[in-house]
Amino acid sequence: MPLIDMAMLVITGGKVEEWEKKLMDIFRKQAIPFFLINNKADLFRVTEEELKNLKEHWGTDVVNFSAKTREGLDEVIALMRKHTPENTYRQTSMLAGLIKPGDVVVLVTPIDSEAPEGRLILPQVQTIRDVLDNDGVAVVLKEDQTARFLRDNPIKPILVISDSQVILKTCKDVPENIPTTGFSILLAHYKGDFKNYLKGTPSLKNLKDGDKILILESCTHQVSCDDIGRVKIPRWISQFTNKKLSFRVVAGTEKIPDDISQYAMVIQCGGCVLTKRQIINRLKPAVEAGVPVSNYGMTIAFVNGVYDRVIQPFIRKDEEKNE
Repeated sequence: MPLIDMAMLVITGGKVEEWEKKLMDIFRKQAIPFFLINNKADLFRVTEEELKNLKEHWGTDVVNFSAKTREGLDEVIALMRKHTPENTYRQTSMLAGLIKPGDVVVLVTPIDSEAPEGRLILPQVQTIRDVLDNDGVAVVLKEDQTARFLRDNPIKPILVISDSQVILKTCKDVPENIPTTGFSILLAHYKGDFKNYLKGTPSLKNLKDGDKILILESCTHQVSCDDIGRVKIPRWISQFTNKKLSFRVVAGTEKIPDDISQYAMVIQCGGCVLTKRQIINRLKPAVEAGVPVSNYGMTIAFVNGVYDRVIQPFIRKDEEKNE
């Protein structure tokens, strides 16, 4: 259940069967907030004393409810509000601590075969909005305009954020004294398992012939002939390692393989459509099994030799935060 932020477990007559017990064990293991709904209260009502005992025994709220008469609906809605994690509906800034009002941020956004016609991809849109929310100035350009813009304009950006697929060119075009990173790495730090990404990404250099790599996509976008997860990343990793590797892609709500230990690495996409809790829970089986994890942007940066540079803005930020 890696994609669940909050659960409502429906029982009848105040009875919690083995199946419900197993579900609650999973909820607790994955730190998923939940509460119990005693449905059919018009037929099998549970007394206040019994509700209190259930609450104490199972360690969560319990409410009487009737789908037929709508009794208890207000209480159910109130408990949904209580147990829904705040970060599922109230977002903090991706760029908090990286920029301040008036700062200029350059966003390098290539228009290639994967770019949707007439619009930008979601991580780029989210980043533009985040710059504006921080009262910054967003300069959006294509990868072949970056060097000329920085050379011909007196404006010095506080940060450059690039699409991962052109991160090598961007790092060559941007002077070393200007912090540079990628959209996917920004998302990795904001809502991914960043600490485990930092530990796992260097494992790319240890891959061997025959190793299996699991690629996790959060959405079910239209697959192109040069798809980033299915074509480009497998090609770049294979070229970097010079090994014969096999790749499997799990997309959207498709079930993640039970035997996660068969994989030498798990690589998660940026997760622009997921919450932090969903990404953490999605990767948890791999982390607990000791399988190295990474994300798209960090993997691409590593195989292109610019990994240390593009993670530096976040290493510095976290160090300052802990001081």
